Amino acid sequence: MKSINLQLKGMGCAACATKIEKAIQTLAGVTECSVNFAIARATVKYNPKQATVETIQQAVADAGYGAEPIIELSASLDAEEKNRHNEQKKILNKLVVSGVISVILVVGSLPMMLGINLHIFPAWLHSPWLQLVLTTPILFWCGQSFFVGAWKSFQHRSADMNTLVALGTGAAYLYSLVATVFPGLFHAQGLATDVYYEAAAVIITLILLGRFLESRARGKTSEAIKKLMGLQAKTARVIKNGQEVDIPIEAVQVGDIILVRPGEKIPVDGEVIEGSSAVDESMVTGESLPVTKQVTDEVIGATINKTGSFKMRAARVGQDTVLAQIVKLVQDAQGSKAPIQKLADLVTGWFVPVVIAIAIITFLIWLNFTGNLTLALVNTVAVLIIACPCALGLATPTSIMVGTGLGAEHGILIKGADSLELACKIDTIVLDKTGTITQGKPTVTDYATVAGTAHQNEIKLLRLVAALEANSEHPLAEAVVHYAKSQGVSLPLPDVVDFAAVPGMGVQGYVRDRFVQIGTKRWMNELGINTEVFAQKNESWEAGGKTTAWIAVDGEIEGLLGIADAIKPQAAAAVRAMHKMGLEVVMLTGDNRQTAAAIAQEVGIDRVFAEVRPHEKADTIKSLQGEGKIVAMVGDGINDAPALAVADVGMAIGTGTDVAIAASDITLISGDLFGVVTAIQLSQATLNNIRQNLFFAFIYNIASIPIAAGILYPLFGWLLNPIIAGGAMAFSSVSVVTNALRLRHFKPKFTSF
Repeated sequence: MKSINLQLKGMGCAACATKIEKAIQTLAGVTECSVNFAIARATVKYNPKQATVETIQQAVADAGYGAEPIIELSASLDAEEKNRHNEQKKILNKLVVSGVISVILVVGSLPMMLGINLHIFPAWLHSPWLQLVLTTPILFWCGQSFFVGAWKSFQHRSADMNTLVALGTGAAYLYSLVATVFPGLFHAQGLATDVYYEAAAVIITLILLGRFLESRARGKTSEAIKKLMGLQAKTARVIKNGQEVDIPIEAVQVGDIILVRPGEKIPVDGEVIEGSSAVDESMVTGESLPVTKQVTDEVIGATINKTGSFKMRAARVGQDTVLAQIVKLVQDAQGSKAPIQKLADLVTGWFVPVVIAIAIITFLIWLNFTGNLTLALVNTVAVLIIACPCALGLATPTSIMVGTGLGAEHGILIKGADSLELACKIDTIVLDKTGTITQGKPTVTDYATVAGTAHQNEIKLLRLVAALEANSEHPLAEAVVHYAKSQGVSLPLPDVVDFAAVPGMGVQGYVRDRFVQIGTKRWMNELGINTEVFAQKNESWEAGGKTTAWIAVDGEIEGLLGIADAIKPQAAAAVRAMHKMGLEVVMLTGDNRQTAAAIAQEVGIDRVFAEVRPHEKADTIKSLQGEGKIVAMVGDGINDAPALAVADVGMAIGTGTDVAIAASDITLISGDLFGVVTAIQLSQATLNNIRQNLFFAFIYNIASIPIAAGILYPLFGWLLNPIIAGGAMAFSSVSVVTNALRLRHFKPKFTSF
């Protein structure tokens, strides 16, 4: 399966997005298609053996629109911004022309609208022929896009917002044209020869004004992406042949040696090879405190070097950098659809045909009961003009764009709108221990051997242990090897034969013909190895929150290691915040029960699942879901990936493994547990904003269409002027986007600062 992003052209309203989506989804080989009206972008997943980019583009073209593949995200952002600017400039030019002429037309129509003669204006200004001349360019130049769009829709046997505008303004214009050219026809029927040129002109003007304001507001929804893109350094100081050379960031290659001075942005991702410094990573991770970087430490492109100078080796450049990946994740999330949007999409698909049907019924009822063609036409035009599918189409994607962008600013990467929506429903948080609650940097604090404390005995056993653990990638193994070296174990370490890792248990292998096993007490017991020799010491260490690693040689216990992993400074405060939010917090770990209980008590967690093997973690999540809970799993290791995938929402600590991050729905870049709290609060704020938008959009259309049809006339004798209808329609979309932009002021209620 492949996935491609397409930049769409020619969309006029949300109904257009629905039409394009249906056209692409009918293609053989297309498994998923999501069209985002707010950013005019389609995300398509397809089988390359059955469909191609060209066939997808052709399907869009057949529907009456254009589509271009997005190859480079930064380039697409620039192109999108340029297209929006050009479009706004065109709209503004037409808006100015139509606005000036509309004022003249309204002034000329005042005698008819007020029913009195105004002698302050010259008589020729009231001439229907002059109004015809002034209105024609507004309708067919300023409003050209509406009529062209309506014609394209008609050719494809569909209808959209352009159809409504074209029918409404076209009907008012044609009626006025006949009344101007053939007034005798109206006199013969006893009808007044009132003209409605000003209505057609002002409606076009107001809709153009609405589109202009809407376009500007929608541009602000992608400000988070612009900020992220703006973080990237423009040049890098590369050392070549002993000389420092400034080159464009695009020219940096993997392996280049780069000099970074105080106050400069780090150009690309890489590794410090000389010097040290404190680096401000807040723009990427959301973490406010500078992070000390020394030789062998990784640095992230776009972060700021604060104090010292250092040299680094470029490891990831271009689209492979962390920043580029963040931008891609955010853009993908902004292009996705939340489940809550399904109702809006369903309504939008039927919206225009239903409105046209209501308009026809309105015309027939008024004509039948009053016999007044003018009155019937005015109400019909009002119905066509006031209806607005765009407000429904913009309600969800604009909020999603702002919400996911805000998440990125807080160091929270949300992969899709569905994850953002579901996060607000979470009632249970499951936390892995190592690397999530704790620092993930365990250290050996205690060591005992059966042979006693003679230095030679300890070193001899440590040498076997270090040789075996050096073959493992587990954090505890790294701690053991580091401890062995600190105790004087010399290099090189002996070779290991038949090394094997037993998930959730330990490691084993032959070292100098000795069969060495290091792991949990549970594993030793399953192997039938007697552990009574260190029973008391084991209980004491575990009560102190330490993890114990048992050492067996040739089937006999020879030693015991006590390993401690410091709890993250903000862990307890984050758990308290989760409790205040009404969340149940659970700890899930492969560690022994006593150690797990000690850690849980320290951070305030009540429910603990301990001694859980990696393959059992997913089953534990399922059991919680079986209790009717909406579960979020937070973890950072490879063994957490299945549980992250099974959970309703998987949250990966960004400092963890790529596998865990790939399996998750939300990535917390900084590794701070308050990111979980912020993600849930952001989800709640975004969903509340979406509900407000949908309420405004639905209530607007439900209330405005009957009013435009004249439902209040029998009660109050009040009819809706088509001009007011045009203004209301134009600003309905603007109000939805403006409400979405309020999200930019989101501040987490609970923070670590």
